[in-house]
Amino acid sequence: MIKKLLFVLVAIASVSAAFAQKIKSPDEFLGYKLGDQFTPHYRIVDYFKYVAQASKNVKLQQFGSTNEGRPLLAMFIASDENIGRLEGIRHNNLRLAGIESGTAIANTPVITWLSYNVHGNEPASSEAAMWTLYDMVDPSNTKTQAWLKNTVVVIDPCLNPDGRDRYVHFYNSVRGVLPDPNPTAREHVEPWPGGRVNHYYFDLNRDWAWQQQKETQARVALFNQWLPEVHVDYHEQGYNAPYYFAPAAEPYHKDITQWQRDFQVTIGKNNAKYFDQNGWMYFTKQEFDLLYPSYGDTYPLYNGSIGMTYEQGGISAGLAVITRSGDTLTFAERIAHHHSTGLSTIETASVNAQKLLDEFKKFFDNSRTNPPGDYKTYIIKNDNNNNINTLATMLSRNGIQYGFGLGNKSVTGYDYFTGKTEQYNVGPNDLVVNAYQPKAVLLHVLLEPRTFIADSNTYDITAWALPYAFGLKAYGVKESFKPASPTWGVLKAQQLVNTHAYAYVASWQSVGDVKFLAALLKKKIKVRYSEKPFEAGGKQFRAGSLLIARASNDRADFDQVITQTAAELNEELTPLSSGFVDKGNDLGSDAIRYIRQPRVMLMAGDDVNSEAMGEVWHLFEAQLGYPVTLVKYDNLSRTRLGDYDVIICPDGRYEDFPSDKLQGWIRDGGKLIAMENAVSLLAGKSGFGIKKKDDKKDDKDAKDKDKPTVKIYADRDRDAIRSMIPGAIFKLNLDNTHPLGFGLPNYYYSLKLSDDIYELLGEDGWNVGTVKKDSYTSGFAGAVSKQKINNGLLLGVQSMGRGSVVYMVDDPLFRSFWENGKLLFCNAVFMVGQ
Repeated sequence: MIKKLLFVLVAIASVSAAFAQKIKSPDEFLGYKLGDQFTPHYRIVDYFKYVAQASKNVKLQQFGSTNEGRPLLAMFIASDENIGRLEGIRHNNLRLAGIESGTAIANTPVITWLSYNVHGNEPASSEAAMWTLYDMVDPSNTKTQAWLKNTVVVIDPCLNPDGRDRYVHFYNSVRGVLPDPNPTAREHVEPWPGGRVNHYYFDLNRDWAWQQQKETQARVALFNQWLPEVHVDYHEQGYNAPYYFAPAAEPYHKDITQWQRDFQVTIGKNNAKYFDQNGWMYFTKQEFDLLYPSYGDTYPLYNGSIGMTYEQGGISAGLAVITRSGDTLTFAERIAHHHSTGLSTIETASVNAQKLLDEFKKFFDNSRTNPPGDYKTYIIKNDNNNNINTLATMLSRNGIQYGFGLGNKSVTGYDYFTGKTEQYNVGPNDLVVNAYQPKAVLLHVLLEPRTFIADSNTYDITAWALPYAFGLKAYGVKESFKPASPTWGVLKAQQLVNTHAYAYVASWQSVGDVKFLAALLKKKIKVRYSEKPFEAGGKQFRAGSLLIARASNDRADFDQVITQTAAELNEELTPLSSGFVDKGNDLGSDAIRYIRQPRVMLMAGDDVNSEAMGEVWHLFEAQLGYPVTLVKYDNLSRTRLGDYDVIICPDGRYEDFPSDKLQGWIRDGGKLIAMENAVSLLAGKSGFGIKKKDDKKDDKDAKDKDKPTVKIYADRDRDAIRSMIPGAIFKLNLDNTHPLGFGLPNYYYSLKLSDDIYELLGEDGWNVGTVKKDSYTSGFAGAVSKQKINNGLLLGVQSMGRGSVVYMVDDPLFRSFWENGKLLFCNAVFMVGQ
């Protein structure tokens, strides 16, 4: 009887254990089949939290949050043996890379990282993430459980929760009982700004290296704590395209290793095997190249991973859409395709785990002992403390080691700004980056003066060298020098204590100085600037320098407020005991101008490029802390323009622009800042001096141009490249005596994304930024475009009545990493017309 009772109890325990291990699938948990409707982000979070409680083989980590407060999650999945030692596996992986000291174990699990839904209106992948997670934790799935013996899988279910929910809420609000597959139906046409971008309308897929957005900063910090051997970035493309997976298209950056190239093929072939079995269409080796360093595939590649992009046709497809071929593409099919490549990639990583680890270690061994490129040391001259600190912060976020000074050494190296080999005495606060380090490949990619481009048919910009972006003089040195002070960190400004000054002077040469000005204005401190250079207290001050005088700020806490604000923002101040200067204009002269606090309007809405508008919005709110009012362009006619001093028109296609009302506002003293296509819309309009530069040719050239030529159809894409400029750097001659050029040298490096160029302004205008024939610096520019960009205007200011118009032909705030352009833009807002 006792034996029989024991048998029953054991049987019940076994059944209970089996029942307890049963984990709900996404369909069971959500109450509908994946693909029947879009899952809002909070329900995806709920499912991941549920699995974290139901499975003993996972660890869920919230590593950040979005601007709108949604959580950013990463789920770590491992075997029974490995889940309890994840930290040990992570540290061992960093030892393999030489980032942490100590002896690494060679046969630990390979790390495979899957990142989903970086563009919010490409939602199929987050649904697939739930399905993939379920398959990886289902104890009855013997296939996936076998992979986990030598693989740790990381799933980031949604890189852009704010954008995803913007899209999902839109679609759910307009759909009918049944999806309408007609491509012209309302549910397939998103309203502005669309779900692709994050809260500040940034494309997070292009922010990996720059880390300007809080989502990217949190994610890349976690990524660099692990450095996975395999990383996949999940996307969707136009719904008429089939599925795309690796291997990628040319051009590949030359620092991408042969192993990384070959293993892309290995993974691609395994993906193809499953697609072939199901009869699904796909393509490889087209369109999506591996050059620009800030993508979710290239950034991991430059950090030793096998980085890949997977693209499912599906943008704007809703739950179902009729494609060009007449087939109906469903949401469920899109999810299934992403699910297939997820499992296939994990399988391939598991089968090749040891080889992946060996090559990963080899990548970093080579980085430390034989870094790529001609230059083994990079010297960044510190003539702009704030920009140096901003650059140092970016390097730190990317795990790139640096220091300051060389101990009074002189070096000979390539001068980025002159293009010549010159000798330079390294100062104690100059930034020094030695190439012999684990992150040598990423370092080389970010700092090389000119990127080698094997194939000019690229998907993105082709130039981004940080010295040009930051406007900092730099030298590439072929010898290896280690910094005298190798400690990571930023330079601290010297702070003042117990000072009773006649006035304080602050520099004006970076966005950090603008932030200081914004903070003072917010505290009701009156600030002036010097229109001309001057010398006082034994120091030289450039035009644009900020002056905070006691005379205009009659308050008992004057000194405390100024010095405390400076300390909080790491701003260096110079106290002056007198308004009588050593050289130049005294502080009471007419060369010292009062800064009126501008009331700023930023155009938004359907006519505006949302990403261009987002760059301006983010600069004001997240970087300067300065108020800006967003107004839809359609509402401009109903807006009281007299409430604003500055109106900013980012890139866009504005109708009825400029209106009579807007022109009247300018003449009455308003300042219009027109950027990119907004400039072209003003060209030739009555009252505006801006005119497009004609491509003048002699009569013979014109006649030859009119003659028909025989073209090869297969070469049509290559022929079009001659007139393309996907993103190249050009050097402008800058009039830095004009307020638009304050704080900058007499040149400025502009990132050009078009070949737009304009005639010089007439008598009522100032030609602040111009290009000559030899202005090209770096990146790809087609022969026709390169020839066109010469002897013309790219930055100008025109007087109009009592107001002014600032013309900015190129985007000075491009993706927010073009640091030097931020000062140029802030000059337009705060300095021009004061």
